[in-house]
Amino acid sequence: MADKFYITTPIYYVNDKPHIGHAYTTILADVLARYHKAEGNEVFFLTGLDEHGQKVQQAAEERGVSPKEHCDEMAPRFLELWEKLHIENDDFIRTTEGRHVKVVQDILQTVFDNGDIYEDEYEGLYSVSEERFITEKEAESGEFRDIKKLQEKNYFFKMSKYQQALIDHINDNPNFIQPEHRKNEVLGFLRKPLGDLCISRPKSRLNWGIDLPFDNNFVTYVWFDALINYVTAAGFGVDDESYNKWWPCEYHLIGKDILTTHAVYWPTMLMSAKMPLPKSIFAHGWWLSGESKMSKSLGNVVNPLDLIEEYGVDPVRYYLMREMVLGQDASFTMESFIKRYNSDLANDYGNLLSRVTKLIQSNFGGIVPDSGKKEGTEQDVIVSAERTISNVQSLINAMKVNEAIEETLQFIRGVNKYMEDQAPWKLVKENKDSAGRVLYTAAEALRIGTLLLSPVMPHRTGVVLETFKDEGKELRWGKLAPGTELQKHTPLFPRINIKKEKTPKVDEDKNTVTYEDFKNLGLKTAEVLSAEKVEGADKLFKLQIKLGDEERQIVAGIAEHYSPEELIGKMIVVVSNLEPAKIRGVESKGMLLAASRKKDLSLIVVDKEKVSSGKKAY
Repeated sequence: MADKFYITTPIYYVNDKPHIGHAYTTILADVLARYHKAEGNEVFFLTGLDEHGQKVQQAAEERGVSPKEHCDEMAPRFLELWEKLHIENDDFIRTTEGRHVKVVQDILQTVFDNGDIYEDEYEGLYSVSEERFITEKEAESGEFRDIKKLQEKNYFFKMSKYQQALIDHINDNPNFIQPEHRKNEVLGFLRKPLGDLCISRPKSRLNWGIDLPFDNNFVTYVWFDALINYVTAAGFGVDDESYNKWWPCEYHLIGKDILTTHAVYWPTMLMSAKMPLPKSIFAHGWWLSGESKMSKSLGNVVNPLDLIEEYGVDPVRYYLMREMVLGQDASFTMESFIKRYNSDLANDYGNLLSRVTKLIQSNFGGIVPDSGKKEGTEQDVIVSAERTISNVQSLINAMKVNEAIEETLQFIRGVNKYMEDQAPWKLVKENKDSAGRVLYTAAEALRIGTLLLSPVMPHRTGVVLETFKDEGKELRWGKLAPGTELQKHTPLFPRINIKKEKTPKVDEDKNTVTYEDFKNLGLKTAEVLSAEKVEGADKLFKLQIKLGDEERQIVAGIAEHYSPEELIGKMIVVVSNLEPAKIRGVESKGMLLAASRKKDLSLIVVDKEKVSSGKKAY
């Protein structure tokens, strides 16, 4: 019996213009859904839009249209992008749909009947932009705009009642919140008393929302509405067979900025309604533009449509999946995009297709030769293919998509090396059967690698599979039929040529720096969140650090002097604006400062109580 796999993206805010953050999460869900389909699982992939709330109401008023008309005009932007990105979602939910309104009211009534909603008067600071009450400390942080003081009656959800039950669930289910440092973040949040949640807005202030079923003078808080979409789409209250089949979901994919709502609000709501909790909530990082988080206010948001128009959909999908380690932030630059494209796609993958098909065309009339008697080298390729298939499946199940892609590319590089070593272009002059055996092996290996990459690049890999007339798409060695006539294809990934700028000469005799040069060093404080050994390197630690609001990874040669436990929580000084570098295949975005004397080494640390991470170091 096939396993089921239900995966969701957040429902995106309808007023937003689709950007690289939306594209990344949705492509990631699509890639995971396609991998699981390829494994024979039954898959349900949900995405959609959050369409209620004060900001939507205000935007509609400014345009002189109704909120529903406003949403109807905004929604197609997302649908058009998903089509361009080759997204194959099974459902697209909008929170204004009748099916969703009914489910929200049914669950609200259940929670109310269970004694977990009460009315009370509240006075506090309200952030219009965030559509929620905030604390004095949050107001002082300067991160919130449009703050005003409000005093009004509202309904509250007894979220505090479920604090210990949620802590127990997180501890009993290690994969409930992923990655590990996000789980620790939520547990840290839950060490403090958990307040109750205001879940209503009076219609005198906001009427664009779902009416409370027990008091139609109020609409429900947008998060109590939005989160419920995940069970609405599964069929809750409408189709019991569908609901029981799909819920709970395997993964909620979210950005780390909405972790609390998904990992605290949502589970406690479900506990109150006596409904199963999702199996896992996976919070990925942010896409940075250079060193900064992409944001509309900074004007550095990358529009995926711009990249698609120039370079095609699949290269964009590939780059986004390969470049981000799930759970960490990633930096987008055109330089890294072009480098990844030329290296992996043009040189490794596209070049292998070109070489294999050209040699078969010129020496075997475009007909796939017989596999022949396998020699030791061919057996090595077969073993490598089987190992790669197994490893990729394990990595996907462990949510290590970038590693699964790299595993596949390593296999393809190995096939390129096999071609170099065997040199079938020379061998064909001496022994055509042996050359045919080599080309069959390379072609079948290419087919296997293509199937493994197909969830990431469904269109371009489809071109390769059509070239080999592979309709069965079986991920097992030997399914490429000898005698198959190759189909002609255009170049798969033409190289991107970039103009090289002349590098200014450096006076190597000059061993001093100017004050201006020193001032440009980005020395900042950072908190160490986690530390682990780099595989195969005794001296290297891979550190996850918090630098202001950003999390990043650095590699440091301090493993002989410190244990991971000693490092976690330390406030260190890092050079934050170094160009990212690969050390033993692991990306490092910065350098920590330490002092050494003979064999001893000491980190330069600062008083954590006196400075917060991300501050300049002096």
